[in-house]
Amino acid sequence: MLYRAGKKSLPEHIDIQTDTRDVRIRLRANPRAQRYLLRIPADRSGPVLTVPKGGDLARAEKFARQHINWLVERLQGRPDHVEFLPGDIVPFRGEDHVIVPTGKLRGLVSLGETEDGYPALLVPGADDHIPRKVTNWLKEQARKELTQRSEIHARTIGRKITGISVRDTRSRWGSCASNGRISYSWRLILAPPDILDYVAAHEVAHLQEMNHSARFWRLCEQLAPQTPTARIWLKENGQQLHGFG
Repeated sequence: MLYRAGKKSLPEHIDIQTDTRDVRIRLRANPRAQRYLLRIPADRSGPVLTVPKGGDLARAEKFARQHINWLVERLQGRPDHVEFLPGDIVPFRGEDHVIVPTGKLRGLVSLGETEDGYPALLVPGADDHIPRKVTNWLKEQARKELTQRSEIHARTIGRKITGISVRDTRSRWGSCASNGRISYSWRLILAPPDILDYVAAHEVAHLQEMNHSARFWRLCEQLAPQTPTARIWLKENGQQLHGFG
């Protein structure tokens, strides 16, 4: 598959050989970018090289080769835990955002962009307060979105939710009690929206079927048709979400 960066089409990826390993780098055209940028996404999907408007394959490959040693070092020394410090990359609703201090002492965390047009979380306050502020903001976003999706699914099946809480659970993404109270992991806000929606549908379905019978799974798929693929996504990628914050 080809796509356009400037006047010429670019392949989806390039492969760079080194003395120790071969590195596959995905190419992504961004007409708003002012320069080439090599980064490692938070979802561990592999390096990405952004190609600005007017860029071409030859210059992209040259840029990648010039920075390949830096890239290999980062890949080898990549931490298993991201603490939400300035410059860290965090997936918000499945899309990478870089944490950018605003330099202001007061204010709220907000969505924005870097000068090169990349999604960013803009965070005020002292650097040592940023991890706490980002975590609290993500938890609040998770609570809002999970509440909204849960209520939509509950209305669909004519059931009532008695309460929703958001926690940092490790063993499960959500749970539903017999009294109608539902609990979720806040880390679902790091996943793509379809994944969060599936978990909301899953727990709401338990309001009607407090089991994992065939009837339950049919109901779950009625509420969230993406159920089969979402289950696979969580199995393959869910553990990575616990590496943030």
